[in-house]
Amino acid sequence: MKKLIRTHAALLFAGVATFVVMGAGQSLYGPALPAFSRLFGVTVAEAGVLVSAHWVGCFIGVGFMYLRGAAITPRHALALMAVGAGGVAALAGWGLTLVAAVIFGIGYGMSTAVFNPRVLRAFGDRGPSMLSLLNATFGLGAIAAPLVFVALGSDPRWSFGMTSLFCALIWLGAGSAGDQTLLPAGVVRPFRPHWGILTFGAVAIGLEACLIGLGPTALIAAGVAETRAAELLSAFFVVFLLSRTALIFTAHLIPSFALLTGAMAVATFSAFGAALLSPEVFFVALGAATGLFFPGYYVTASRKMGEDIRVPPTIIAGGLVGGIFAPLAVAPMMAGLGEVGFFWVLGGVTSAMTVIAVLALPRMQS
Repeated sequence: MKKLIRTHAALLFAGVATFVVMGAGQSLYGPALPAFSRLFGVTVAEAGVLVSAHWVGCFIGVGFMYLRGAAITPRHALALMAVGAGGVAALAGWGLTLVAAVIFGIGYGMSTAVFNPRVLRAFGDRGPSMLSLLNATFGLGAIAAPLVFVALGSDPRWSFGMTSLFCALIWLGAGSAGDQTLLPAGVVRPFRPHWGILTFGAVAIGLEACLIGLGPTALIAAGVAETRAAELLSAFFVVFLLSRTALIFTAHLIPSFALLTGAMAVATFSAFGAALLSPEVFFVALGAATGLFFPGYYVTASRKMGEDIRVPPTIIAGGLVGGIFAPLAVAPMMAGLGEVGFFWVLGGVTSAMTVIAVLALPRMQS
């Protein structure tokens, strides 16, 4: 394992650093929505379109990877992330800020589709564990960013500006990571779309997008102060990080779809706990389930859909469908859902998905 790490050190460094910044950038939208609402004179629901704009950009980036994945390097992705985050920080108008969020999302989507398959393939049998390590580092940035946002006076100019700067710094050191190929060696299993797992991925990533992007707003609706909501989002990501860190040591031992099924069950318990008992405590607990969604989905889909270069972008695009449309559906409903209505909706969706996942378990694990 040490030899593999030395061999792929450049890939691992660039991937870890990029995922830290990706976590920071995505987690900033949630606590920043009230600030964007005030700065641009839009409602909080309208400000929530920024979250979907980010995910639309991700979908476009993944589309580029599907068409031209072999030609895309980490530096392409990082350059777009730097430009997009800088554009959001500029606050040059509501329309231009939405465009900048799309550009940031394009780089974000490319980064996901560049690094995940490279790491999964480079580390062989330990690929699922290293994939969990890579995605766990997302949590480091996601924990820090809301706290930094509050410390900087809840001003999106400073927080998104710092995100842009870090992307530029990683770009400087990411050149040799582009030497890692996306193409597998030897015989390639054909491309076989699997609509069942893609549907699970769309729902799981949609839930993640709503929790990260709209969760702080839901907490505020339940009576939590804005600064406290940002702190709770950081605590959510602490639990998120712990669950993904545990996978570094266990992912190769647990069937990936069983992991996704268990995560849905935990999310159901936590969502109803937030609705019935304590939004603060159980919102944080939801981080444990959310941290398991993507690794369980990605590894299952990779096993089901083959090794063709089109497979990783397709897997990620499946998740992005949920990431785009779930916030668009939920954000306009927030005002009419009541104090904890967001969590009732979440619990209803996750309980239904848990039942379906249990029934599908034998077929998904074969």
